Amino acid sequence: MWVFPVTAALVAAAFAAALVRRYVGSRRPYELIWALALLMYAGASIAVAFGVANGWTSGEFRVYWALGAVLNVPFLAAGELDLLAHRRGVRWTLYVLLAFLTAYTVAVVRTAEIHAAALAEDLPSGKEVFGDGTAAHRLPQVVAIPAYLVLLGGTLWSAWRMRGRPELRDRFWGTLLIAFGATIIAGFGSAFAALGYPVPFSISLLVGICVMFFGFLRAVRRRDRAAAN
Repeated sequence: MWVFPVTAALVAAAFAAALVRRYVGSRRPYELIWALALLMYAGASIAVAFGVANGWTSGEFRVYWALGAVLNVPFLAAGELDLLAHRRGVRWTLYVLLAFLTAYTVAVVRTAEIHAAALAEDLPSGKEVFGDGTAAHRLPQVVAIPAYLVLLGGTLWSAWRMRGRPELRDRFWGTLLIAFGATIIAGFGSAFAALGYPVPFSISLLVGICVMFFGFLRAVRRRDRAAAN
């Protein structure tokens, strides 16, 4: 099982590196925000790999929960909003909100009481580890789920604006693939995690990030060709 999250981490790291290279050349802030989200995804996937391979520790579960279950989705959504808005005021509002969410999430997850017996499972659930209804357990519901809806809405809106334009065909399909990959992770991945099914959960981590990366590569393909010419 550990092979899937390790591979997912490598794909996420390659995705982040591609975004950083683009940011260096373009200075588009949303690309750097997305890169940070993908580095979080890579870190969470590595924590999953260690957990399923050697047994979970409290530190590994806290890293997985904070970076994977909570924070990486708001960063992806913030990047999408920055891409759509193109306004300095919106951008700085997003920065402040991300800083607050990050500090709050880290503080809550770091200090949350953990039920050690729950860590004996191959894929522990946040409900069992932190306790039903606790602040740490509720974080994905109050942070990640709304952020996913914003991300999905933003990507679908971007695709809608590009529909029917042949010169934007690659960006159109690439944007839809990014939305689909995020849905695999947020929908199937979250469901399998809640049910405690480590194999399909680990596979969904890999499949989702691969679909997102492929979508990104397709979305920027024509733009990169034009820049090269």
